Amino acid sequence: MEIWISPACSKCRGAIGLLDAEGAEYTVRRYLEDVPGEDGIRDVLGRLSLEPWDITRLQEAAAKELGMQEWPRDAGARDRWVRALAGHPELIQRPIITADDGTALVARTEEAVRDALSR
Repeated sequence: MEIWISPACSKCRGAIGLLDAEGAEYTVRRYLEDVPGEDGIRDVLGRLSLEPWDITRLQEAAAKELGMQEWPRDAGARDRWVRALAGHPELIQRPIITADDGTALVARTEEAVRDALSR
């Protein structure tokens, strides 16, 4: 299992703490430093069964500067959203856990982290 984190994020620290408490084996990806490319983002979106706008932090300054709130949310706009996430990784919701069974989830709650552990 891999967890995408920002060390400054309290939800990320909480997820790591729970993984450690449960003795889970995992790899940390500091995705602001080890930025996923467009293909990596598409892969995670497929594993999440979500669209890029579903994992975009629209309250971030970069999203506001890009006007993302007004962007279309349809198949034709998907690549535009993915490019924006690859170019501005701070817009990616966190933490994201890629589970060993090939799925992934946004692990912002203890319940979600436990769900990842059960996969």
